Amino acid sequence: MTQSTPALRLEGIVKAFPGVKALDNVSLSVMAGEVHALMGENGAGKSTLMKVLGGIYQPDAGTIYVAETPVVMSNPLDAKNKGIVFIHQELSLAEELSVAENVYLGELPRKSMGRVDWKTLFEKTDGILTRLKVNFDARTRVGDLSIANQQMVEIARALTVDAKAVIFDEPTASLTDAEKLVLFEVIDDLKSQGVGIVYISHRMEEIFKITDRVSVLRDGQYQDSVLTADTTEEAITRMMIGRNLDLSRAPVNHELGEIAIEVKDLSCGASFHNVSFQVRCGEVLGFYGLVGAGRTEIAETLFGLRQPSSGAIFLEGKETVINSPATAIREGISLVPEDRKTQGLVLGMNCRDNMTLPQIDDMKAGPFVSDGAEVALFDLYRDRLDIRTPGWRQTVGNLSGGNQQKIVIGKWLSMHPKVLIVDEPTRGIDVGSKSEIHKLIRELAAGGYAVIVISSEMPEVLHVADRIVAMYSGEIIKTFTSEDVTEDKLIQAISGITPK
Repeated sequence: MTQSTPALRLEGIVKAFPGVKALDNVSLSVMAGEVHALMGENGAGKSTLMKVLGGIYQPDAGTIYVAETPVVMSNPLDAKNKGIVFIHQELSLAEELSVAENVYLGELPRKSMGRVDWKTLFEKTDGILTRLKVNFDARTRVGDLSIANQQMVEIARALTVDAKAVIFDEPTASLTDAEKLVLFEVIDDLKSQGVGIVYISHRMEEIFKITDRVSVLRDGQYQDSVLTADTTEEAITRMMIGRNLDLSRAPVNHELGEIAIEVKDLSCGASFHNVSFQVRCGEVLGFYGLVGAGRTEIAETLFGLRQPSSGAIFLEGKETVINSPATAIREGISLVPEDRKTQGLVLGMNCRDNMTLPQIDDMKAGPFVSDGAEVALFDLYRDRLDIRTPGWRQTVGNLSGGNQQKIVIGKWLSMHPKVLIVDEPTRGIDVGSKSEIHKLIRELAAGGYAVIVISSEMPEVLHVADRIVAMYSGEIIKTFTSEDVTEDKLIQAISGITPK
């Protein structure tokens, strides 16, 4: 039950940058003891609003109230001291330090003469970790933790202060289902203590599971706030993008071609075992399973990032040894990786240079790279994939998630692969851009590409895949066609139960 006092209130927030008004008179209130979802497409203004709230940006107009007291956030530490805590999607941890040092970074308990009080530090941290039900302790080196556990360290930071409001930005992007449940328990605990929660996520199932209200931004403007219990996914989507989405599964209306890739009894250490499948030209094969099922490891093996311990890979009927990414690219296999920001893009480079990076040697005019050839290639795939950017000089890190993903896809399409592997194609992408990526994947298949899609989202694989491979603990349990698959059968299969 939410309380009647706002934990956080924003009134008339305006923020402009050269050529664009990022926030246009945005007002929003988050009640004490409420979980309040903030939604909108990439570029809608959510990140800018949170940076204003966190003291990274100063608003051009408007007022921030914490517990009905007007405040000025001069910097992130000032915001934290005023009770506003952020759990960022992008990890900001010092990997060489311990968990405890990261949790209390900048606020280490001290003894006389400024010495760190290690005993107190470790005890306080272990107390927080106990609440989070994690399987590591305060002395663990952060760099030795999985990405999911590093995310839990970020969350532990929020529990070190007397928070008035906690902002969670896509907090479950790297968490397993079990870790998500722990996170939701933590959020429920904070809620019961009267803390206001701002929950930013593109995952509709989470929004309807844990939030009390939903507010939507579009093009820097506040649209509306609604009770979660009184709305639907369709209504929220309409507010976010200003139109309805067609989520129907388009039937395959083209002939499938020859087998582009076939895998026979492929194994890779403990990651996956005796995996066999084939993908035809014009087909989308989906891989679905829980975290750790071996899906990404299969993709990395096909791309030469891992070496198989047994089995064989056949391309167009010919057995092929893929011992490196360079070999995979030469043989016609491309991989759009799970984490586009760290594995697929150089965020500080411009759009053109990211697009042409794998084939830069082929674009030389003598000893120099041909600018004209690079720009022509970028323009071709910008138009083909509808990449929205002011021009090729735009830094990739400034693009929305959907447009970043299109840059990665365009980079590999420009290499004319036989097989395109797309791992988590819409992770961290808003619902409107998701629809565009799904449509693009279907169009690529219709154009004759053999496409492998790996996804943790059941609606996604059901929507885009012609067949779905269900994996559990490194093994293929069953392969479904789009005609015989059901959600129940798929859930059974990824739980290790062979459906009838």
